[in-house]
Amino acid sequence: MSFLSWIILGLIVGAIVKAIMPGKVRGGWVTSLILGVVGAIVGGWIGAAVFNKGSMSFWSLGSWILAIVGGIVVAGVYGAITGRKANSA
Repeated sequence: MSFLSWIILGLIVGAIVKAIMPGKVRGGWVTSLILGVVGAIVGGWIGAAVFNKGSMSFWSLGSWILAIVGGIVVAGVYGAITGRKANSA
């Protein structure tokens, strides 16, 4: 799957992550979409590095699972970082 496909998938995943983790992601929809794109790219990288599955098709269930897991991980890390900053300030 091309880099552009992972970005498009990431936009969709950002909306899914926002629905799954509504209070954990600080910021609005734009932040969630950006985190979804980064998460999908991270998921694609993990798939390529660990499972040798980075070049799956857009419609592959494995691509979607990798992108959603990557999005949740990135959103969790982002939430932990921004949560600490908000609590310590």
